[in-house]
Amino acid sequence: MAMQHDQDIYWMQRALELARRGVGVASPNPAVGCVILDCAGQVIGEGWHEYDLLDHAEVAALKIARQHAAASLRKDRLRGGTAYLTLEPCNHTGRTGPCTQALIEAGIKRVVAATGDPNPNVTGHGMESLRAAGIETVMGVCQAEARRINEGFARWIRHKRPLVLMKVAMTLDGRIGPPPGHHAAGEPYWITNGASRQNVQLLRWQADAALTGVDTVLADDPQLTDRSGLRRRRPLLRVVLDSALRMPLDSKIARTADFDVVIFTVSRDEKKIFELTRRGVRVEVLPAEHGRVPLGAVLEMLGAEGVLTVLTETGTRLNTALLAGGLVDRAHIFVSPQIMGSDAVPAFKGLASPIHMAAVEVERYGNDVGLCSLLRDPWKADGDS
Repeated sequence: MAMQHDQDIYWMQRALELARRGVGVASPNPAVGCVILDCAGQVIGEGWHEYDLLDHAEVAALKIARQHAAASLRKDRLRGGTAYLTLEPCNHTGRTGPCTQALIEAGIKRVVAATGDPNPNVTGHGMESLRAAGIETVMGVCQAEARRINEGFARWIRHKRPLVLMKVAMTLDGRIGPPPGHHAAGEPYWITNGASRQNVQLLRWQADAALTGVDTVLADDPQLTDRSGLRRRRPLLRVVLDSALRMPLDSKIARTADFDVVIFTVSRDEKKIFELTRRGVRVEVLPAEHGRVPLGAVLEMLGAEGVLTVLTETGTRLNTALLAGGLVDRAHIFVSPQIMGSDAVPAFKGLASPIHMAAVEVERYGNDVGLCSLLRDPWKADGDS
């Protein structure tokens, strides 16, 4: 049994590698990988999901498997085989047919899944359908890794809101910018090193949207684009929260807008809205909440547009508001080994209670240190501990 368990882990790790190929191209669907072994335990098919190609990972792998079986003149190679899936197979018809039926018709006799479907209305149904057809099922192999890949999908499918990843680059004393007068407005000021900033590009690639505040635009004039060079299905949506509509028309974000920028505001300045719109910037006017853009409403609107994950790259006020509102799901903190002093700009200010980071992952980026922790588990139902 131990050897079998080790084999399951081995092949699930391969399925996870395949699932990661779907990052950037599967959204708004989950990134899923599949490995199929024939009745002799040999790999006969592999697949992963890409949204625009329609086929789910299981179907893509089965197509390859059938080609290999035909080429070897052994069309029955699939019968009695095993399928390794990073996510429970679907048992319903959407853009495609149910994957459970495809596995059953192929003659697969054993299905190993890393985790169930995060949708509480359908979880378990896929495996139940397979068991009803006489297929052996195993659930939970490499579950934590599989769930990490699809945290955004889990948050979205449960609450129709995107997963919020908070990125903060700060000094040892928790500062994100130099003291007033020590930095020219509109010029970037790098707290962390190049290796840390390269990792931020990977975070942007994994996200559907990047969110910042107009204060950050005025201070640093960021471009806020995905410069990872990696393939993605749709452009990174650049989101700016700008209550008074202070966005400069000559800012890098406004100048490079190509219908991939949306500003959320409570201002009804029609002239400014017109000028931004003609530059390819979408402006959404929301009802004010304490005089500012309501963060919850922004997340709901992004979720309605199929945004699964949003990376926040904001300043003191928004960092604090997002944490205080319990809206941050995962935090990525990049810490530079320098001290700026109390006159410098703080990362957070005025939190009513401490925010505890549990199960912290630690990475080194040269002399910088990266800290990553899950603050809210999107896979858990409301009320779960």
